[in-house]
Amino acid sequence: MVRRLAGFIGAELEGVDASAPLSEETVATVRSALLAHKVIFMRGQSLDYESLSAFAGRFGPLTPGHPIYQAPADQPHVRVMDSRGDGTRANYWHTDLTFIEAPPAFAFLHNLVCPPVGGDTIWANTAAAYAALPPELKALANDMRVVHSNNSDYTEATYAHNPRARAEYISHIIEANHPAVRVHPETGEPSLLLGGFARSVAGHRPRAGRDVIGVLEDYATQPEFTVRWKWQAGDVAIWDNQATMHYAVLDYGTQHRSGIRVTVQGEAPLGLDGRKGFALSSPLDPDAAA
Repeated sequence: MVRRLAGFIGAELEGVDASAPLSEETVATVRSALLAHKVIFMRGQSLDYESLSAFAGRFGPLTPGHPIYQAPADQPHVRVMDSRGDGTRANYWHTDLTFIEAPPAFAFLHNLVCPPVGGDTIWANTAAAYAALPPELKALANDMRVVHSNNSDYTEATYAHNPRARAEYISHIIEANHPAVRVHPETGEPSLLLGGFARSVAGHRPRAGRDVIGVLEDYATQPEFTVRWKWQAGDVAIWDNQATMHYAVLDYGTQHRSGIRVTVQGEAPLGLDGRKGFALSSPLDPDAAA
């Protein structure tokens, strides 16, 4: 059963055991719910790396765990999110890994430990936000190209408490040029592609570009386009990284918060004009700034 959680985004899916062998029909049902509601949640799941990877792999080939952090040798697709590990925080609106040429299509996050109070995550529907833009702003966004970078506001905000981790994160500069409005490869919906890694607008002065990005993100993160999820241990959240932004609320102090994430490969974002996003630099590029 699929139970909607908010007017524009979010649904809870009941009756699916992600650790069990699933039929093609069940996988198609989950995928349909994900595309329709942008983020879906399943309570009471008991998964390890292998079973989470097997479940996510039904939705497409998996990516490496992270383009910067090295995954464990025997778990190449995992990104461990642990407040007691490297101090991972994501308390800034963002779409995952938009600084690479082909950001992930879908993300699967399995919660293992959550604080007794706080630690919610909020998602925003960037397709609904685009549809609601005033005509003048929509026309401006349609033609914009945005440079996304790991050296960004997201990095400054989320690693402010840990200068060493910040230095590691930007030891290689990774950047990509993407359309500000992307066309979803499955649904055909246009959506805003911005978030905390969006650093500048191509062809505009830095301040002017950042001002425009800020105005568009204000529309995208209006409460009407969001859903907020209160985690329980065993939850799985699956989000369409091609049509959402999210924000992990940092209101749990020193309490422990931990989960594991795997992601499904995506495509270079396609703009309304038919031009795709492209890499400007990567960790493998010897000319990338350090």
